[in-house]
Amino acid sequence: MVTAAQPLPSASAPARRVPAVRHLGPNWYACVMGTAIVGTAGAALPWHVPGLRTACTSVWALSLVLLAALLVARSLHWVHHRDQARAHLLDPAAAPFYGCLSMALLSVGGGAVTVGRDWIGTSAAVALDTVLFTAGTAVGLAAAVAVPYLMAVRHRIEPGQASPVWLLPLVAPMVSAAMGPLLVPHLPPGQPRETLLLACVAMFGVSLLATLVTLPVIFERLLTGGPLPLALTPTLFLVLGPLGQSTTAVGRFADVAPGVVPDPYAEAFGVLAVLYGVPVMGFALMWLCLAVAHVVRARREGMGFSMTWWSFTFPVGTCVTGAEALARHTGLAVHDALTVVLYAVLVGAWAVAAVHTARGLLSGALLAGPRPAPGAPRPATARTT
Repeated sequence: MVTAAQPLPSASAPARRVPAVRHLGPNWYACVMGTAIVGTAGAALPWHVPGLRTACTSVWALSLVLLAALLVARSLHWVHHRDQARAHLLDPAAAPFYGCLSMALLSVGGGAVTVGRDWIGTSAAVALDTVLFTAGTAVGLAAAVAVPYLMAVRHRIEPGQASPVWLLPLVAPMVSAAMGPLLVPHLPPGQPRETLLLACVAMFGVSLLATLVTLPVIFERLLTGGPLPLALTPTLFLVLGPLGQSTTAVGRFADVAPGVVPDPYAEAFGVLAVLYGVPVMGFALMWLCLAVAHVVRARREGMGFSMTWWSFTFPVGTCVTGAEALARHTGLAVHDALTVVLYAVLVGAWAVAAVHTARGLLSGALLAGPRPAPGAPRPATARTT
């Protein structure tokens, strides 16, 4: 990456006080998403474990702190390093990560109603979720349109560059669809509740149809173009996001539909939760096995830690919540067992990613700029020009 010549900042210049945020990209919101879903998914496990809900609430509180810190840091990034922020938008590898901002807001907001209410009260939890859901939905819908538009008219994408990262802005409306039903019971009866529920169904359709036209391109790239680069291999887990989240969404539609929409439609939502959720969860498990095989291969070939390892968390978490929804609507013990197994995988993946991220932050490696290739000329600076 070439750095344009800039005058040296004075000791009091703002850029000198916030150099660490220059390379803080939107992908960092994945830390918030992965942390929040550990708390929300754990709270709905079918088997009671003493102290588990308190632990889940603590993890949610951590995600709230992380969200606040990242919102401040990213604001500083845009204020003091606008050139780098614009470069991220014009980079086809970085721009899709703007969908992570939406999903981080939505995940923390949904966690407030699910577990955060234990500590902050129901009224405060609903108010917090309302703010974060509104902001997250607006950002997500904007990203779902803006990022594909930039990819079409501004980015230069070569054949064979398809990546699971492309799904990030497309799955954001699905997260809104899954989190919106949590607010439905807190609205006045009648049209407000029905409007929000059907708006969530509409966002379900937006994300599902966009995913269905994008996923074949990604699958074709994987089959015909060979394995992804080592650092990008964990992003194969991102495909689980729309699968698990859509299963979660239809389950929550069925949970809140009785009394909100007329009986025939409420019953249809219950049928959809099973007839849609079961086959989609089956495909998700197949893809999970495929992704694990690719990651094992990449690890053997020397794949080291990068922020893409957070792909192991939120997408798996959506499968946990999807399995929980299937367990509620089918009553099958196999779905209860699947929920527990997937949650154990989620917690292990989160712990590994969190430890490596903390280590990288303390060493400064994760916030450092990209290293120039061996033999490449040094970027021009005020000291050399």
